[in-house]
Amino acid sequence: MKKAIPLLLKKDAVFQEILNLYGEPYISTRPEGFVSLCKLIIEQQVSLASAKACFLKLESFLGTVSPNAILLASEDDLRNNGLSKQKTNYLKALATAVVGKALDLETLSQKEETQIKKELTAVKGIGNWTAEVYMMFCLQKENVFPIGDIALQNTLKELYPVTSKDEMLTLAKKWEPHTSLATYFFWHYYLKKRNRAPLVY
Repeated sequence: MKKAIPLLLKKDAVFQEILNLYGEPYISTRPEGFVSLCKLIIEQQVSLASAKACFLKLESFLGTVSPNAILLASEDDLRNNGLSKQKTNYLKALATAVVGKALDLETLSQKEETQIKKELTAVKGIGNWTAEVYMMFCLQKENVFPIGDIALQNTLKELYPVTSKDEMLTLAKKWEPHTSLATYFFWHYYLKKRNRAPLVY
């Protein structure tokens, strides 16, 4: 994905400014599959540090985070090991979809972004943000723009004269087909400016 940096620099001078300030962005890569989706569901609307602690507690309890392990665990067990009631339901729904073959994670990478999002968001608890970030982190799709991400929105408001999501989506069109890389640049700026590092676990 980083091979496209020169192309992105030609499209928008802001990326050169970020590069000059903070260097190249970190490109997050996670393996495809159930565990990564579980992590993203747990990361919804909480800090990454909190999500990491929750996942590690869950993993310690289950031994292996797998669809069958999630289904065999009681709701009380999952809630006693870091999950909220809502996220317990979401992980159970995901596990049910995978075991029942309603969601085939192994073939997702072969499909177009719109189809991937359709299949992922059919599962309770997986919205646009989770599906889009999964496509970026796990499938390395290059033209994804997770407009629901708050850090991304805040950075765009800071760097451009935009306030609404529609304005941001219009702005993002000029970065196509490299909107994933553009997003990594903005996340990089957001974290570096706050002296924070990407969380890897």
